Amino acid sequence: MRSQIPVRQYRTQSTLAQESLCGTLSVMRYSFAAHLAKYGPSQARHQLPISLGRAQRYCDHFLRSHAENFTVSSLLLPRRLWKPFAAIYAYCRWADDLGDETGGGANSLQLLRWWRRELLDCYEGYAWHPVMIALQPVIREYQIPPQPFLDLLYAFEQDQLVTQYSTYDRLLEYCRYSANPVGHLILYLFRSFDPESAALSDSICTGLQLANFWQDVARDKAIGRIYLPEEDRQRFGYSEQDFREKRYNRAFVSLMRYQVERARELLYRGMPLVGRVPRDCAIEVDLFMRGGLAILKQIERIYYNVWAMRPEVSAFSKGWMLLGAVARRWSGRGFGG
Repeated sequence: MRSQIPVRQYRTQSTLAQESLCGTLSVMRYSFAAHLAKYGPSQARHQLPISLGRAQRYCDHFLRSHAENFTVSSLLLPRRLWKPFAAIYAYCRWADDLGDETGGGANSLQLLRWWRRELLDCYEGYAWHPVMIALQPVIREYQIPPQPFLDLLYAFEQDQLVTQYSTYDRLLEYCRYSANPVGHLILYLFRSFDPESAALSDSICTGLQLANFWQDVARDKAIGRIYLPEEDRQRFGYSEQDFREKRYNRAFVSLMRYQVERARELLYRGMPLVGRVPRDCAIEVDLFMRGGLAILKQIERIYYNVWAMRPEVSAFSKGWMLLGAVARRWSGRGFGG
């Protein structure tokens, strides 16, 4: 699946640290197969649980092993949140990889069901897997309910069964499970979860997810996934044959312009969230939002021709966003402007 964590590279926010936000660190090569062989369901009955300290180090290493997702913005979190963030990230990424890196279909669904059982056992007080051991104290300290974690699993399961969406509303429903739960988890870490903040977070997370979809139309087509809603393709006269042949024409420009504008509207709608979280956490929210807006601007700069090239946010632009967010944090100016 995507993601927020996220994927295929995951661009749902279900990855918590999106590659679009700011600079990426070069880190070690990652192989999920090795993690699954050591800590998958086949080993659950043959190993004793490790200590909390070792579990936390495992999650930290797991986070750092994801070059496409471990960004400088993660380091800008308050130090007190590094370990909790790593545990939540590891949970999300394990779930993501169980769906994406295990062959798909029935096998992936079976592994995702196992991961759900591990989570529910964690909430019942039993944890064997390193991620769940590290997650237990985070759940207790920050009073995180199981629903955001379960919603993400539902989205990863849906990825095994659904490859395209007939309407925009159905796509938004998918984002409700694949993207929005990540924002809720972050709000719990910030001790800022309330209905109004959650609604603002949903706008940002869905807007960022959509920006990632429109950035990767060609990549997703290559793996059999279509996120451009069928009703919108029909509305703008972009035929199935046009899509199969990746035609860049007026209909496609109109279709993509429409999607970009809707995603941008969602991101702006969530802007007030920056002022509702603790000041030392606001920079993360600011960067999430601006990362999505930067992707949309790049799509416009290439005249919506995502068939010909993948719109990338330049290193300079990423650095500028980071410097701007830091300046707003320390100057006393409001974020989001």
